[in-house]
Amino acid sequence: MAASTFDLFGTRIGLSGSHTAKPMRAARLFALALHDDGLLDRTVCVKCELYGSLGATGRGHGSDKAVLLGLEGEEADRLDPAAIAPRLRHIHDKRELRLLGTRRIAFDKRHHLVFPRRETLPSHPDGMRLSAFDPAGWLLLDKTYLWNEDPGEPLR
Repeated sequence: MAASTFDLFGTRIGLSGSHTAKPMRAARLFALALHDDGLLDRTVCVKCELYGSLGATGRGHGSDKAVLLGLEGEEADRLDPAAIAPRLRHIHDKRELRLLGTRRIAFDKRHHLVFPRRETLPSHPDGMRLSAFDPAGWLLLDKTYLWNEDPGEPLR
């Protein structure tokens, strides 16, 4: 029986699991935290900052796409590959995304998805910081996710 690349490695958005699966999971965890803390309905803006190798190679490895889909509530192992391009095109064209698939917020990748290429986080070189804001610009939630050796789990 022949096995395809997808059978061996699963569906991936980019070149590396640490640059796609982990950022997607962290972004989804952040959106879930907004929901669990009762902040989802007050959120009008989310800023994502990717540090270390994510900041240096994130766009080329698909980290940006993974973060957007994670914020929308997607999980890497349950994502329909055919839905990726249309969803990303919608986010880009409409300049909005749907947190957990429900809460529509403005999202302009140029301002809300930042890659500080030469910066690292103090406690670990690779990670991401996500921040949510209310209509007045007040910070609602701020979380940093760092990568550990377990390929499925970002550290909190």
